[in-house]
Amino acid sequence: MFDWIKHLFNKEKSVTNTQSETEQKEMKFLIVGIGNIGRDYEGTRHNVGFEVADAIAAKCNAQFNPGNSADFCEIKHKGRSIILIKPTTYVNLSGKAVNHFMVKNKIPKENILIVLDDLNLDFGIIRLRDKGSDGGHNGLKHIDQVLGGNDYARLRIGIGSKFHKGHQVNYVLGKWNKEEKAELDQIVEKAAEACLSFCTIGIKHTVAQFNGKNG
Repeated sequence: MFDWIKHLFNKEKSVTNTQSETEQKEMKFLIVGIGNIGRDYEGTRHNVGFEVADAIAAKCNAQFNPGNSADFCEIKHKGRSIILIKPTTYVNLSGKAVNHFMVKNKIPKENILIVLDDLNLDFGIIRLRDKGSDGGHNGLKHIDQVLGGNDYARLRIGIGSKFHKGHQVNYVLGKWNKEEKAELDQIVEKAAEACLSFCTIGIKHTVAQFNGKNG
């Protein structure tokens, strides 16, 4: 009698573990590269989020397709299903695309990662946080409004602040200079690795491994 109960308990435990492993393998994530659409904005500092999204897609041999408020693709990485998007709403309305893909794919807020440029960080520095202020970034401002808070992860990529007073917009929307271009590929690659790490080993370990590194 005791052996039968023990066998039943072990069987139920095994089923539970299997279900847990399956649920973990099927976890979905949303990575959002922030930027502006159009040829005029290609290669600008404000579009570094797009460049990181493109790098992730290239790593996984994926191609973007047009969708509701964003170009998107779905990739598989180490048992994770990742929706990768580049909003087509322009930076100031980024929240529309984030909300659409979050709701459509039933992705919890803690599995969302926003990738964006940051004037407050030196060029090339990357910083991952699980929440925080918008830091004056209009894309984050709109996402905060739409999602009803700032409790979602964001990966900031430093673009520096070497501009004269009153020229912030021109700087942000300006092209990378020669010196920046020489380092950009390494920085984007490191940021792409950090995004995939966030989806696999979690934010705590990813922060310890990547924060502050510049290529």
